[in-house]
Amino acid sequence: MSEIRFTDQHEWVRLDGDVATIGITDYAQEQLGDVVYVELPDVGKSVAAGDEAAVVESVKAASEVYSPVSGEVVAVNADLEGAPGGVNEDAMGKGWFVKVRLADKSEFAKLMDEDAYKSFVEGLA
Repeated sequence: MSEIRFTDQHEWVRLDGDVATIGITDYAQEQLGDVVYVELPDVGKSVAAGDEAAVVESVKAASEVYSPVSGEVVAVNADLEGAPGGVNEDAMGKGWFVKVRLADKSEFAKLMDEDAYKSFVEGLA
């Protein structure tokens, strides 16, 4: 069973074994508006927690997507390069950006769970 966590930069991380799937939350895609471009890293790239993992551009702004965990990029969602609107359609599912093989599982444990993230977002209003 997968477990999901969140960052204060509105990324989500779903953990399956030692592979973390990373994307942006529904809140983030709503704030961005219509996504028109996504830049993804190369498979094999090493990322540290807090490093830029991808770039997303919308009609409103460009924004970095930061990796919440350290590890090696093992997959990217190439579908987004041809159809970046997939982020808006299913941000928490098919709109994922990268998959990273975790270097340190304790980083995942430090992220917010769903209840903490909901409280965090409510505090932004």
